[in-house]
Amino acid sequence: MEESPFNNDNNRNDQNFKTILDGTCLHGWKMCGPGRFDLIDNMIISSGGMGLLWYTKKKFRDFILRVHWKTCTKRDNSGVFVRFSDPDDNPWIAVNTGYEIQIYDDEPQNGNATHRTGAVYNFAPPSAFASNEPGEWNIFEIQAIDQDYTVVLNDTRITEFRGSRQLEGYLGLQNHDVSSRVCFGTIAIKEL
Repeated sequence: MEESPFNNDNNRNDQNFKTILDGTCLHGWKMCGPGRFDLIDNMIISSGGMGLLWYTKKKFRDFILRVHWKTCTKRDNSGVFVRFSDPDDNPWIAVNTGYEIQIYDDEPQNGNATHRTGAVYNFAPPSAFASNEPGEWNIFEIQAIDQDYTVVLNDTRITEFRGSRQLEGYLGLQNHDVSSRVCFGTIAIKEL
C-alpha cells in the first residue's frame, strides 16, 4: 500500500487544526466491539469485522474535522462518527447517539442515497458523488456547528443537514465488516 501523502501537509497550513491521528500510533484512541485497525505505512486500515475506533481524550462541540481516507474497492464500507456518547465497549452507542458520515462508493443495494459516501447515514443524502477512484486519497471536511452539519468531499460541498441529537460528543471511525478495508491517514480537528 502507498504511504499517506498527508503527513507533510495534513492541515493545509492552518495552525488552528490539531492532529489527533497521524497514522503512526493510536495514542488516545480505543477500539470497542470486534474488529481492529492495523497501523501500516502511516495509515490505519480497518479489518476483522464490526467495531468502532474512537478518540477518548475529549468530547467536541463545534468543529471542523478533516479526515484523509481511501478505499481499496468501491464496495468497502466505513464511516466517520461525530458527537456520540461514551460507547464503553458497545459500538452501537455511536450509531444511536451520534451521526455517521458514510464511506461507501458503490451503489447501495437498496438504492438508498443516504447510504452513499458523504451522506449523513440514514438522515441526509449527498447532492453529488465526489469520491476519487479506489486507491486514491480523499479528504472529508466535516463541519458541525450547533445542529448544522456540512460535509465537503474533495473541495465539493455535498451534504447539508440539520440534526436534533446531542451537541457534544466523541469522534470515531467505523470498522464495518470483514471484507471492507478502508485506509485512514491524517485526521485533524479545529474547534470553533
